[in-house]
Amino acid sequence: MRREAEFFDQQELSLVYIAKKLKEALTLEELLTRAEFEYLVEADRYRGGVIFQTERVGAFFYVVPTEESRVREFLAANGYAPWQPA
Repeated sequence: MRREAEFFDQQELSLVYIAKKLKEALTLEELLTRAEFEYLVEADRYRGGVIFQTERVGAFFYVVPTEESRVREFLAANGYAPWQPA
């Protein structure tokens, strides 16, 4: 279920996915909501492109750290590649 930042209070959240297109973000929101995960979505900037890198805006999906591994497994099982820290 999508939550606002205030719901999580001052708790640190874990980034699990960056949707690069609106359709992808909406589909992922529906999937996470049906699975009853609580998550935060925020628009933010990321760098994309191989030869010509540009700054783009995407939908960043966050969850509480205690749910991170479950959400990552769920994403992978549903064909999404969870975000991996560099």
